[in-house]
Amino acid sequence: MEILLDSANLKSIKRFGDTLPLAGVTTNPSIIKKEGKIDFFAHLRKIRTIIGPQRSLHVQVVAADVEGILKDAEAIFAEVGEETYVKVPVTEEGLKAIKALKDQRRNVTATAIYTIFQADLAIAAGADYIAPYFNRMENLNIDAEQAVREMAGEIKRSSAQTKILAASFKNIGQVTAALRSGAQAVTASPDVIAQGFAMPSIAQAVADFTHDWENIFGEGQTIASLRK
Repeated sequence: MEILLDSANLKSIKRFGDTLPLAGVTTNPSIIKKEGKIDFFAHLRKIRTIIGPQRSLHVQVVAADVEGILKDAEAIFAEVGEETYVKVPVTEEGLKAIKALKDQRRNVTATAIYTIFQADLAIAAGADYIAPYFNRMENLNIDAEQAVREMAGEIKRSSAQTKILAASFKNIGQVTAALRSGAQAVTASPDVIAQGFAMPSIAQAVADFTHDWENIFGEGQTIASLRK
């Protein structure tokens, strides 16, 4: 299981990089927009510095035609690093680009996936990751859990190396559902990740333990403080 953070916010990436067993960071043009007018490549290099060389960084192209996609990809590899995963939407032009990039043995994440057909094509084209949009699929009355199960089934059937990187979540329940349905990886925003720790019962349990301990050993005392 891989947990990635869907964000370009340096503070959030540092926070959850320290907290989670984080496998990487994903970005897209809409996420970049939230950071305002930035030096794009310099900002991505800062993200790489924060997450280190072992975690994956996924950066989306902007061009829509195959020539432009390949030029965007080349710029990303040159400025951010060859180990970067270039995110390419699974359109007709995008599939051409995915095939070309995999012929070059480049890292590719096939994104903007809404249908099983798109996923099947990206798997066949050799994409390293496919990113189905879980919440957006549900909003279109598509059974996202079943779709992920079928994508996982195709990967197994074809003995592909592709991994499912489920994306687009509105709550932590969807994240859990995607993983239970067969996604090997998920990427979620800082707000969604924070929901996983926000249940009041968790804080109450910790407070109760502290209260019971301090009733015996005194206020502010910890296990470490008992050492002589």
